[in-house]
Amino acid sequence: MSASEEREIAGKSLDLREKSRYDASLRLSVAPMMDWTDTHCRVFHRLLAPGALLYTEMVHANAVILGDRSRLLAMDPVEHPVALQLGGSDPALLAQAAAIVAGHGFDEVNLNCGCPSDRVQAGRFGACLMREPVLVAECVAAMREAVAASGHAIPVTVKCRLGVDDDSEYERFRAFVDTVAAAGADQVIVHARNAWLKGLSPKENREVPPLRHDWAYRLKRERGDLVVLLNGGIADEVSALAHLEHVDGVMLGRAAYHDPYLLHRLDCTLSGRAPRPRGALLAAMRQYVEAQLAAGVALKHIVRHVLGLFQGQPGGRQFRQVLSEGAHRPGADWALVERALAATGWQAGAEAA
Repeated sequence: MSASEEREIAGKSLDLREKSRYDASLRLSVAPMMDWTDTHCRVFHRLLAPGALLYTEMVHANAVILGDRSRLLAMDPVEHPVALQLGGSDPALLAQAAAIVAGHGFDEVNLNCGCPSDRVQAGRFGACLMREPVLVAECVAAMREAVAASGHAIPVTVKCRLGVDDDSEYERFRAFVDTVAAAGADQVIVHARNAWLKGLSPKENREVPPLRHDWAYRLKRERGDLVVLLNGGIADEVSALAHLEHVDGVMLGRAAYHDPYLLHRLDCTLSGRAPRPRGALLAAMRQYVEAQLAAGVALKHIVRHVLGLFQGQPGGRQFRQVLSEGAHRPGADWALVERALAATGWQAGAEAA
């Protein structure tokens, strides 16, 4: 066997292992969240949940094509499996951006059809696309063709709501999903609320419209071959596990950010691993933090993502205070993190979480 043939076989074996890991990660994922799920956040979440699928913040297709890719597509190798979410509604631009995303090594590219903010409405993308299923299908088909042609055939997926404004017909929601699935969407992530495009802020859109998890359950029953992930209102381990009786996976949103240890516990439950102490999880970030500091990244940009780690625990308030008050100061380094950990009473080698 020639050296080139050996390399080809080794490459195929690696691809299969990566696909297997990606497929397994669909059981638990962390939602794309603007201003939150940057690369530093995702490295932290990977330590908490080795088996979860992570998502970037949404990036507009134009930004991917014309912007600073070293910043917009920043990704540490430890983040895998990791998906990038695109915003946009132009099939040609989305196709071009999807090929770039695939070439940068992301494991999935996702199309945002769920964000209700004024900014995305003005740009004709996000939740307002649920009114245009044929256009979304054209976008998905173009993205699939582009990633296949790039030589990096990653999944193309869609994240959507149940509907827009006062939509109340399940059949309309299912028709939207059927249309994008027929175009080649590999999976659909359902935020189980409507998006109100007028009268509610993005924050209110995450809380006010009633949850209808049963619509996602029904979709999975009726479209058994379609991979259905559920997002929205999942705030504890018990409810997450209950949802997994009905859908292929659950996606945590702000609960994973405000209470990151929930993400860790759930990942451990699904994998059979024993939970690690909170302090040990944060201590495992030291090498990454110090490397980032050496590269000129300010500590505040990293530790803002860990502030909720000791939520509800003794010393949790002091932990948050030490980091919040000190991380922005010039020269702040790992010693500040150790001071914050000391406020919780954690010591290296401690067994209690």
